[in-house]
Amino acid sequence: MSAITFEPMRTPLDATVRLPGSKSMTNRALILAALARGKSRLTGALFSEDTERMLDALSTLGFTIETDSSRAIISITGHGGHVPKPEGNIHCGNSGTTIRFCTALAALGHGDVRLDGIARMRQRPIGALVEALRRLGGLFEYENIDGYPPLVVHGRGLTGGETQFTRPESSQFVSAIMMVAPSSFQDTYIDVVGGLVSQPYVTMTANMMKQFGVDAIVHIDGEDAKIVIPAPQNYQAREYAIEPDASNASYFLAAPAIVGGRVTAVGIGTGSLQGDARFVDALERMGCTIERSADRLTVTGPAGDSRPRGIDIDLNDMPDMVQTLAVVALFADGSTHLRNVGNLRVKETDRLAALATELRKLGADVVEREDGISITPPDNILPASVATYDDHRMAMSFALATLGAGNIAIENPACVSKTFPRFFDLWAQLVRGQSSIS
Repeated sequence: MSAITFEPMRTPLDATVRLPGSKSMTNRALILAALARGKSRLTGALFSEDTERMLDALSTLGFTIETDSSRAIISITGHGGHVPKPEGNIHCGNSGTTIRFCTALAALGHGDVRLDGIARMRQRPIGALVEALRRLGGLFEYENIDGYPPLVVHGRGLTGGETQFTRPESSQFVSAIMMVAPSSFQDTYIDVVGGLVSQPYVTMTANMMKQFGVDAIVHIDGEDAKIVIPAPQNYQAREYAIEPDASNASYFLAAPAIVGGRVTAVGIGTGSLQGDARFVDALERMGCTIERSADRLTVTGPAGDSRPRGIDIDLNDMPDMVQTLAVVALFADGSTHLRNVGNLRVKETDRLAALATELRKLGADVVEREDGISITPPDNILPASVATYDDHRMAMSFALATLGAGNIAIENPACVSKTFPRFFDLWAQLVRGQSSIS
């Protein structure tokens, strides 16, 4: 298996980065545009393994799609809440958004659609989404193990009505129903109890629905939520600009915490729809200085020769940031405790177990809990070859370790193609000290 290495940085950073579009926003916008009537044009769209899976799925379902990857543009002709060809086989790879969103979308059609993925996808639960859709009139059949892909959607439209989730493993289950609910025969009421992980993604979904002309009423009370989507409503085709990916920006924004200097991410700021744009709040708690504006974020590392401070933080709203902060914690003064992120065990890999294993290789003292992880940094980071478990976020987060320590190899770097195919090209620009990275 191939691996990639970098020389540690010897000088502080001074860089501005312009990153590709958000995967979460691209795949949501594709579903919303498919449900609209007429042709929508998405600019700044991400082209990666996950978005290609979504494009292939929508093409299988009969939607007309035009792409221009060199200009980051996707055009899609929607059918006003109808699925033009509701039959066939959809291979979702390991794309959670694709299988979850398309399970709900296929339920609107009138035909049989089979959804499957790689071996890991068959270990990722989808039962809570299926049960919630069944209460709304959906009909489904599992091929092997109940609650897990592969499954067949016997589409016959959705009636709407009342449904519920009890501490769902993913907020994508809720978002999937929200997006298709306006095409139901009657209003949809979604009750989430026991905790809603990644709440900002539900808010993102509601905001994007609004931008495509549909109202969703979302009331969040602590970790629970009540959502009402009146029906029928019609999405409006439009030109829609995708923001740069805030999750992928985290690796670049975290770099000054380790080697000093400053990094600015352009196109992401206080006006962002993405909850992970608030990752800089955690870096601020660790001792970094943050400059915020509507469309950019700048992180400056701790003053002088100071190290980042270890912190205790609940990351339930930002679980994708756990790996980034865990690697920063290798260089911290004191222990770091990352809490309330048990859903990481059903991601592309069991991310908590993977983190614990790889951080220990580098010399850290790690305590792994069912829903979190604690990291006490070593006096000296050890040389190691870091396994990435075919998980893009393992590869990108551990690239941070190479900034401050030598002889660290990142295995299977190609796995970043899932959401950020050019990540290591841009990372090399950062390591070389380039001031403008894109």
